[in-house]
Amino acid sequence: MAMAWVWTVMVAASLVCGLLTGNMDAVSAAALEGAQSAVELTLSMAGIMCLWSGVMEVMSQCGLSNLLARCFRPVLRRLLPQASKDPETLAALTANVSANLLGLGNAATPLGIRAARRMAAGCGGVASNELCLLVVLNTASIQLLPTTIASVRAAAGSSTPFDILPAVWISSVFSVAAGLGTAVLLSRLGGKR
Repeated sequence: MAMAWVWTVMVAASLVCGLLTGNMDAVSAAALEGAQSAVELTLSMAGIMCLWSGVMEVMSQCGLSNLLARCFRPVLRRLLPQASKDPETLAALTANVSANLLGLGNAATPLGIRAARRMAAGCGGVASNELCLLVVLNTASIQLLPTTIASVRAAAGSSTPFDILPAVWISSVFSVAAGLGTAVLLSRLGGKR
């Protein structure tokens, strides 16, 4: 709701400035050009997202997703011991982490929401430390294949959209380490109070 107000104020301010400065033609031309660019970017990204969603479905059908998820279960059991006691929550968590690892944030979001809802059921309206940790893991996830970023780069005309892999790997490992360290530190400080 707040973003709707922000966008409304920005559009209104643009129109007022265009009227006051006599540049209404430039404002309308910029609006049409921006709308055209947004549609082109959306359509080009839709194709790439369909491709990677199909790859994820193939991985799911042939069992690679389950294999990847099984690799993460021991780590998730240590990080989120309470949530790991429920098999459905653990399944949603592992699928979420696997999708994030493959750079499929659009596929990971519903899985993360499902896991968060199940984890929040016993919290009584206050987020538990494990629920906060889940948010951190989703926000700062390690990505082996940053498909969304690569699709944006390809749509923008990059001839090698995956040449950013080493930088993505290094930065995502550091962001996860910093996020986990901060979450653990804050949970310990909060537990002492």
